[in-house]
Amino acid sequence: MPEQLWFTALLNKVFGGPITAFLDKLPPVFHPTHPEAPITNAVAMEVLVVATLILVFLFVRSRLSVDKPGSTQHLAEMMNDFIAKQGEEIIGHGSERFVPFLVSLFLFILFANLIGLIPGFISPSSEPAMPLGCAVVAFTYYNLHGLRVQGLGYIKHFMGPVWWLAWLILPIEVISTFARVMSLTIRLYANIFAGDMVTGAFFALMPVGIPVVFLLLHVAVSGLQAYIFVLLTTIYLQGAVAQEH
Repeated sequence: MPEQLWFTALLNKVFGGPITAFLDKLPPVFHPTHPEAPITNAVAMEVLVVATLILVFLFVRSRLSVDKPGSTQHLAEMMNDFIAKQGEEIIGHGSERFVPFLVSLFLFILFANLIGLIPGFISPSSEPAMPLGCAVVAFTYYNLHGLRVQGLGYIKHFMGPVWWLAWLILPIEVISTFARVMSLTIRLYANIFAGDMVTGAFFALMPVGIPVVFLLLHVAVSGLQAYIFVLLTTIYLQGAVAQEH
């Protein structure tokens, strides 16, 4: 059995049996490697991040006020307005419908990056599955909106401006589009994994003093990588929903 964090062990103790029974009814590819512990550390951390975000959203919602907005409301509005303004500048008209998704994506990645700084936890984004999942969600989201806005004409987006070169442009565009998933995944995973390794190494060698610098650097990298992920998703959205006039 793999080494489990205390929160992972708790989830496996409560939900491990039903989850294993459910997965065993699916094709063999879905069967857990360790039936006694089907929930991995990364999945457990993602569950914890989602639960934390729900509590944060409920707390912010309870503090909303038209007459006397507090610091919590101001902070939430600043972050929402920042993402919304960036979306408006990049996507243009109609960008407001994408703001909830982009804000949620940013917060999920940010919290997933930072939770590893808490003793006893790890960053799920330092495991390849979580960045890949976010990349697939972003990829699916912007392509579906491209189809929604442009219909079947969205396929022309992959064929280039000259019809007689479509046979050459189409495979290149398709490959480059799917490469975005790999790019988003590797960028997020590599930076957070490296940050965790460097911070952990310096704490092991020198528990006080210098490691604090790397800890603060890791916080900055976590925020920057969450922002870059959302920025690239916004750019991809713009390319998918933009219509030529």
